[in-house]
Amino acid sequence: MSAEEYLNKIPMWTREKNSLEEIRQYLDDLGSPDQELPIIHVAGSNGKGSVCAYLTSALLQAGYHVGTFVSPHLVDIRERFLLDGQMISREDFQCSFEQVKEAADAWIRAGGKHPTFFEFLFYMACLSFARKKVDFFVMETGLGGRLDATNGIRRPLLTVITSISLEHTQYLGDTIEAIAGEKAGIIKEGIPVIFDCEERKAARVILDQAKRKNASPFPVSCEDYIIRKDGAGQAWVRIKEGGEAFLLPFPAFYQGKNGALAFKALEVLIKQGAIGGEKKSLFLEGLGKTRWPGRMEEALPGVFLDGAHNPGGMEAFGRAAGELIGQRWGAASDGEERSRGRVLLLLAAVREKDIQEMIHCLAHWIQPDLMAATGLHSERGLSPWKLAALLEQEFSGPVTPFETAEEGFHFLLSQKGEEDLLFCAGSLYLIGELKALTGITGETPERRSYD
Repeated sequence: MSAEEYLNKIPMWTREKNSLEEIRQYLDDLGSPDQELPIIHVAGSNGKGSVCAYLTSALLQAGYHVGTFVSPHLVDIRERFLLDGQMISREDFQCSFEQVKEAADAWIRAGGKHPTFFEFLFYMACLSFARKKVDFFVMETGLGGRLDATNGIRRPLLTVITSISLEHTQYLGDTIEAIAGEKAGIIKEGIPVIFDCEERKAARVILDQAKRKNASPFPVSCEDYIIRKDGAGQAWVRIKEGGEAFLLPFPAFYQGKNGALAFKALEVLIKQGAIGGEKKSLFLEGLGKTRWPGRMEEALPGVFLDGAHNPGGMEAFGRAAGELIGQRWGAASDGEERSRGRVLLLLAAVREKDIQEMIHCLAHWIQPDLMAATGLHSERGLSPWKLAALLEQEFSGPVTPFETAEEGFHFLLSQKGEEDLLFCAGSLYLIGELKALTGITGETPERRSYD
């Protein structure tokens, strides 16, 4: 049995998760690889993968050797393990797998529990990046933060908490305050925390936890930066304090905040002495080169993929789609009106999400002319017929349900005219299926990254 086959047989939502104390013991049994790693620990409801991508790109541009652990993967499981922006090699993946498997077998013989799917991958990441002696390890939490496997680490360089919204309420709590408390659980004694303070209820929880942990807080809001367009059709993020600016590398303006969070984190690293201040211009250049497929990614001409999968993410996606529609179909530089096409939407979701609220958030920003509701190759997928019924409650355009994303995608592509825009969203599972279906890998001449 291959490493990937073995991993896929581990239940992803097991009730038999190991405690943080047990996770710490696993790490120690593996030689405590995390303690050799300068870790930037990132949690949040939306944007944490994008912040990891920004940090990775900026640190690489400055000449550092960077390991990045993110989830989920879209096509290949090795997408979760990025070494200098590239998937780790199959040999390195297998080597780390065998080390963790050996430790897990010994643990089970002693009466312990098998690592969950995510725990297993987390241990592999720590081993792999310790073996490669990376300068920085950018590490994304899985679910929540306080009880997440990644919180078994002892002392990161700093923590980052991105925007908080209602998600995984059956696991994390049904209020913003409860969810923020779970995310803030990654804050360690005396370790600085950079966080999105737009949601006031969440910000109060994070500040309270930072105070209890004697952790210096660094809040970031939309008041800390502005987005400006230039004559070349590009958008720039300018930090108000200091005046530094970097190219916004995504067509979605909401990514400006994620970039500002990453920039603040880099500034704190400079203050800590972990990196030199002379690197700041390289950081700015690297932020502008960030690539993170699945976040308003124009995968084909006029076809955009976005992994928005909760109400907060759908709100940001809808706003970004509305802005993009305005850019594509608004007045040209000579004042002439551009020809206007139609808005097509492909949507899929998993059952435990608040899909009705997600659709309601989306309806504030766009009104699709034609829609497809699709199923997913996952037992967690919401019925496309139920999803279609929910879409019909919010939108006046026609909706067609399809059993698979492949059927829905091909249908909308067959209907798409040259001026039309097709948006695909609702689940990262969906984005992964579409990328596998089309062979779109997200590869660029500079590096390859995933979310």
